[in-house]
Amino acid sequence: MNNQRWLSLSFFIFFFTWGVFTPYWTGWLTIEKGLTVKTASIIMGTGMVARSFSTFLVFPYLTERTSYSRVLKWTTIVSLLLAVLYIPESPFVALFIITVLFSAVYPIILPAVESGASVLMKKERVHYGKSRSFGSIGYTVALLLVGTATAIWNEQAILYMMIAGLAIAVVIYSQPAPAVLQSMPDKKNSRDLKTGLKMLFATKGFPVVMVLAILLQGAHASYYNYGFLFLNDLNVNGFYIGVILNIAILFEILFFAKADRLLAGMRISTMFLIAGIGSTLRWVLVFLFPNAIMFIATQALHAASFGIAHYAFIQYISNKLPNSQIAAAQGFYAAFAMSLSVAILTFPAGFLYEISPGTAFLGMTICSIPAIIIVLATRKRYAY
Repeated sequence: MNNQRWLSLSFFIFFFTWGVFTPYWTGWLTIEKGLTVKTASIIMGTGMVARSFSTFLVFPYLTERTSYSRVLKWTTIVSLLLAVLYIPESPFVALFIITVLFSAVYPIILPAVESGASVLMKKERVHYGKSRSFGSIGYTVALLLVGTATAIWNEQAILYMMIAGLAIAVVIYSQPAPAVLQSMPDKKNSRDLKTGLKMLFATKGFPVVMVLAILLQGAHASYYNYGFLFLNDLNVNGFYIGVILNIAILFEILFFAKADRLLAGMRISTMFLIAGIGSTLRWVLVFLFPNAIMFIATQALHAASFGIAHYAFIQYISNKLPNSQIAAAQGFYAAFAMSLSVAILTFPAGFLYEISPGTAFLGMTICSIPAIIIVLATRKRYAY
C-alpha cells in the first residue's frame, strides 16, 4: 500500500468512528441511557476536558517514546475495549467513568493521524487535501449508516456502529504503516518535545494562529453536541437527520478535495478570516430561522467554519514548523482547539439549549466574531 493510500484509509476509518461519536453520542446518552440533556452535557463536557489533557500531555509523551504507528495501534485497541464496557446497563457513575476514560484515550488517534499526515507531507510529498477528503467521506458514510440503523432499529445501534468501526480500525492500524511513521523518535527529538511549548510560542505568529484555531473550532460546540437533538426536536425522522448532517460533510469533502489547488498561495490569515465570517453567518441564521430548511441550507457553511479553519492550521504548521515540533503543535491543537474549547462551551450551550435551542447556536458567535477581529488586527503585524 503506497503512502497516499495508507493515509487516505487511515483518515477514512478514524472519521467513520468520529462520525458516530461526535454528532450522536450526546443524543445516545439522553435517548438510550435516559439522561437529561443537562446531565449528558456534564458527562460529555467532562469527557472533553479529559480529552484535552490526554491529547496535550499524553500524546506528545507517547510520541517521544514510540512511533506514530504504535500509538495508532494501541490507542485504537484500548478504545475498542472501553467501548465494549458501554453494552451493559449502567448507573450514572459508571457511565461517567467510562465516558471520561473513553474520551481520554480514543481522541488521541486524531492527532496521531494528523501528525503522520504532516510528516508525510514534508517527507513524502503526499497531498493532504486529497487524503483528508477520505476522512470526510468516512464521516459521511457513518452518518448515513447510523441514520438508517436508528430509523430501522433504535438508538442502541449507535453504540454497535461505534464498536464495529473501532474493530475495523484495529485491523487497519495493525497493518504496516509507511516507514517514516514506524521509525522510533531519536534523542534529539525527545529533547525538543520536552521544551515544545516554549519553542512553539517563540515561533512568530504561532500564538495568534493557535488562538484563532481555538475560537473557530470551539464555535462548533452546539452543533456537535446538539445538532442531532435540534433536528430530533423538530420531529425530523432519524434517517433524514443522518442525511441532513451529511450535507455539511459533503461540502467538506468537496472543499478538501480541491483545497490544495483552490487555496494555493492564499495567506493563512485570509483563510481564517473567511472561516470566521462563514461561522458567524452560520450560527446567526440557525438562530433567526429555527427550522429544518434553514438548518439544511447552513450546512454548506461547514466547509468554511470547520474546513477552511482546519486547513489553515495544518498548512501553517506544515510550512512553518520543523518535524520535531509538529507532534507538540498537533497535541496542543487537538487539546485546546478540538477538545477544551468545545468542552468549555458545551456547559453553557447545554443550559442555553434548554432555554431555547436556537440560542445555543447564536451563543457560538462569542467565538467567531472575536476571531474576525483578531485576524483584522494582527494579519499585518505577524504576516501569517
